Amino acid sequence: MTAPGAEDTRFVDLHMHSTASDGALAPAAVVAAAVKARLALMCLTDHDTVGGVAEAQAAGAEQGIEVSAGAELSAHDGSTEVHLLGLHLVKLEVIEGRMQEFRAGRERRGAQIVAALNAVGVPVTFEAVQQQAAGGAMGRPHIARALIAGGYARDMREVFERWLGAGKPAYVDKERLEVADAIAIVHAAGGVAVFAHPGKDGDRGRVERLVAAGLDGLEVRHPSHTADETARLVGFCEEFGLVQSGGSDWHGVPGPRVLGAMNVPYEWVEIQRERAVRWRGVPA
Repeated sequence: MTAPGAEDTRFVDLHMHSTASDGALAPAAVVAAAVKARLALMCLTDHDTVGGVAEAQAAGAEQGIEVSAGAELSAHDGSTEVHLLGLHLVKLEVIEGRMQEFRAGRERRGAQIVAALNAVGVPVTFEAVQQQAAGGAMGRPHIARALIAGGYARDMREVFERWLGAGKPAYVDKERLEVADAIAIVHAAGGVAVFAHPGKDGDRGRVERLVAAGLDGLEVRHPSHTADETARLVGFCEEFGLVQSGGSDWHGVPGPRVLGAMNVPYEWVEIQRERAVRWRGVPA
């Protein structure tokens, strides 16, 4: 804790990915990068898995950085896909058991996308995609990397514009998880549920529905947000009694998203953890 009257200048990053999902670096390497960025705490939030948390926390203990357990869930609010961050999870076995079902859905979707690509003359194999996923939660970026490695496309942009983007020949919808169920899963794991990168999708109506379903907070600081969007989200937090969160959504690759660049204050973590206490007794 910071001494009374002293300003807490510690920063955290509460949104990042490793090879346990679609990041480019192993969990321990993500921790090393967080140390280099001089963060006081990082939260590993891989897609639909907490499989990288143990490695990250072990590396954090060695390297002197606090590592909180998290995950990012893909869910639906009506016809719109929304992403939900589960932060400061304590019952990993609960969320991992639920997530096994979602990862199986990702595998089925991956196989369907490969079949669709084959049908339009792109001979990528599911084995090549599995190699790119390397045991992590499979997603479209792994399929894109397999296509690039196989010489079928130059870069990610071409892959998504030609085949994998919504409405393109190999686009396949994800199996649905309703956002209220995703929030319940996070609470059962003892964490706080935060609407990830709401940006333009975080309108009043959607925020109100998610609050009614038990939402705890909004990711107000994200690289994709405009200044106006951030201000609107901060206002919603104040109006609805939500906690604020933020992170770089870093995937370990060069680009505009820089680990630690959102300057998220450590005090936000303390407020989030106070909020999480209310869920620690929720049965699985």
